Amino acid sequence: MTAVFTFWAGLHPLIQGLIKGLAVIGVMFPIGGACSLVERKVSAWMQGRPGPNRALPPWLAWVPGIGLLQRLGLFHLMADGIKMFLKEDSLPGHVNKFYFLLAPVVGMIPALTTVTVVPFGAYFDSAGQMVPLVLANLDVGILAVFAVGSLGVYSLILAGWASNSKYPFLGGIRASAQLISYELAMTLSVVPVFLMINAPGGTGTLSLTDVVRFQSGTSGLHGTWFIMTMPLSAVVFLVSLFAETNRLPFDMAEGEADLVGGFHTEYGSMKWGLFFVAEYSHMLIGSGVFTLLFLGGWNPLPWVPLQTVIGWLAHLSPLLAHPLAVGLISIGIFMGKVLFFMFVFMWVRWTVPRFRYDQVMKLGWQKLLPLAIGNLIFYAIVIAVLQK
Repeated sequence: MTAVFTFWAGLHPLIQGLIKGLAVIGVMFPIGGACSLVERKVSAWMQGRPGPNRALPPWLAWVPGIGLLQRLGLFHLMADGIKMFLKEDSLPGHVNKFYFLLAPVVGMIPALTTVTVVPFGAYFDSAGQMVPLVLANLDVGILAVFAVGSLGVYSLILAGWASNSKYPFLGGIRASAQLISYELAMTLSVVPVFLMINAPGGTGTLSLTDVVRFQSGTSGLHGTWFIMTMPLSAVVFLVSLFAETNRLPFDMAEGEADLVGGFHTEYGSMKWGLFFVAEYSHMLIGSGVFTLLFLGGWNPLPWVPLQTVIGWLAHLSPLLAHPLAVGLISIGIFMGKVLFFMFVFMWVRWTVPRFRYDQVMKLGWQKLLPLAIGNLIFYAIVIAVLQK
């Protein structure tokens, strides 16, 4: 194991970055594809039906126990992937071809870029200091997430405009209006968090890692998850996250009842699939950011930080205190919280009906934005009083 770490440390930083980037992409794509299967299973479970459970390659039918994997629908994921790649990739004659082809690619770029600044775990060095597992540990991590993540809407606008069709165009316009309406509330909802960690005795940065470090204490405010001290911020951020990712009840950009299919009406094959891999990727990243901001990141419980748990596990086996084991444990805790919120996204989709467009605008401008502003003023006063 030591030889592996020595070999890794000897690699050029650019090579390390390339390997880590490819590894993250190699994880994001399969998870994004698997989410489509999980969503169909969740919807089937909520509606009292079995869901996808038929696909099975004939050459695997003889394998003992293969029926369980078939009933879980795992082979449907394989079939969907093959279908996306092999399906005829038609290109309508009336579209603006260059921008029509560019739009799905533009949709994937922000999703795969923002993941570079989102820490997904940590380990402890020889001095006992927490070292985050992140591709780029920026001091302005939250600004990078908001700045780059919001660019994803350009792919919807581009797809709607390049389709040269009224329904996709209306879907793109709706997506842009929805982004503007909820981006303000989402940004203001996280400002109290950074006011708190930047108070005297805080870290003084906008790093997501420092937010988790603030929640890694064992008593008092240092160790309390922000969802407990700032519940309204968490609610505003979560509702805005639904709107930013175009998920029900906020999927105005792709309302089937009034826009046929929305911005992607003219798309098919792998181009259509890229839009939805990007959507699930944005959901994963949004859930990860919510976990870091309000749920303690990779800390298992309030006032019970990861380091305390590792100390308990070290009594069982010294191997569990090895940096590699600690990293895997922290990733497991973090991903458990993220996958729970992915389930919440799916749960809400199959439970809450779609809002009307005017209701979406009213909620964003007349409800969430005033709440976010009032919440910010309240916590600014509270934090100022606590400093005295």
